[in-house]
Amino acid sequence: MTNVPPIKTAWEVGKTSGRNGTGHWRYWDRPVDDLLRAAEDWALALEGVKRPWLCWNLNDRWCLLQQRLVAEFGWTPVVGWDPNCGQRPGTLIPGAVAVDFNARLGLQVLYPHVPMEFAFAWADRLAFWHADVLMPRAKMARAAEWFQAIPDGEMMAVKTYGGWRNRLRPKFHRYWEVLGCTTRAASLDQFNKGCGWWRGYQQHPNAPSDAAERRRRARFYDDHGCGIQYWQRFCGGRVAKIPESWIAREHFSVITVPNYVRAASKSEEIDINFDLSAIARQLQIEDLLPRETGLT
Repeated sequence: MTNVPPIKTAWEVGKTSGRNGTGHWRYWDRPVDDLLRAAEDWALALEGVKRPWLCWNLNDRWCLLQQRLVAEFGWTPVVGWDPNCGQRPGTLIPGAVAVDFNARLGLQVLYPHVPMEFAFAWADRLAFWHADVLMPRAKMARAAEWFQAIPDGEMMAVKTYGGWRNRLRPKFHRYWEVLGCTTRAASLDQFNKGCGWWRGYQQHPNAPSDAAERRRRARFYDDHGCGIQYWQRFCGGRVAKIPESWIAREHFSVITVPNYVRAASKSEEIDINFDLSAIARQLQIEDLLPRETGLT
């Protein structure tokens, strides 16, 4: 009897054969020029868009609600997706833009950190949030105002300390892409100084090569967004802080649910663990649910 190898989950693929698409310099195995050429296509797709807000489609129902929220407050939903989760957007609202960020790259996995890292090459400013974030209108209005007011060269993001036990341990502090907005000049300055959203910024191709700088970088954690924290602390970067507590109740993730049920992908998990209709009612945005499709 032939032994059939087990099918890998999306999580396993991201940790093995697809890890070069997870936004980690240690595992990026192609020329950086491949990313810059891809960004030329992304820029063409957004031509004429003044206020793009990245909505990463890991679940079509959630993404559709995110699109409607973003559009209501004067921003343009820019919908991307990860081929590892099989979530090319099924529905776009009028005015939304779907961008296949992976069209030229052909990666097995594509985290949103990939286009976010290179925002300087395709957008004057770029708002973003996690695929599992939804906010009431009052908070959406506040965030939209904040993001529009950010001067070029500055950015805004959620500051996380890695839990109370790490609050006094700066090596673990980082900025988190759960909600935020960057500008072209800020993104470019990060790239030029070897910082940014990707993990492993210690191996960034533009990281200074002198021994003292490398020793200093090695002292700090390398999760996504640690490079933004480093840019602010040591490279003159300007980051406006969104307190983690401000968005905590609107972030529906593994850290907010007791007995969270794991599945083959985040796309499956968000349906298993959360009731979208109940959340929309709680946030008083149930009128944005697409009733014509029978979504619940």
